[in-house]
Amino acid sequence: MKLSDMLVPTYVQMLKALAGWLAKAEERSETLAPARLAADMFPLSTQIRFACVQAYEGIYRLRGEELPDAVQVLLDEGRAAADRPGSLADAITRIDETVAAVTGLATTIPDIDPQAPIVHALPMGMIFDLTAEQYVRDWALPQFYFHVMTAYAILRSEGVDLGKADYVAHMFAYLRPGTMPAR
Repeated sequence: MKLSDMLVPTYVQMLKALAGWLAKAEERSETLAPARLAADMFPLSTQIRFACVQAYEGIYRLRGEELPDAVQVLLDEGRAAADRPGSLADAITRIDETVAAVTGLATTIPDIDPQAPIVHALPMGMIFDLTAEQYVRDWALPQFYFHVMTAYAILRSEGVDLGKADYVAHMFAYLRPGTMPAR
């Protein structure tokens, strides 16, 4: 299995789920973007932007390329989202744009050797030396899920009607006919 085969479907299905959660939240209120779980955590609007950034980052890292300027703009927006959260509709648009970009870029990811070295530098100066497999398993997916699940937790804590079925909505495509419990 190619490493990109782990990342791309995960990014797409979970970003689409996130957009669905936001659509439910949008029906209720437009004031959720600044909501946060704790005072020292980023707000919902940042979590959404950072989930999108993580998806771009994983794809570009496997392509062996630097992040384009547009992704840096998204990252900067995320860092400033406490002051300029934007609307839930804006967030859904960002997610849709990210899904389209990730899907399009997926076709150009080389079949990278899982043992190929990847250097991952963080803005505060920390540098991680990883294999491509370690990068996907230990950084790209966990970081992405952190932001998606933090967004889910914020939405739940703010009273948005979400449950396990919303989180695993992609699994219903695999449901054996006739096995859905009656309500």
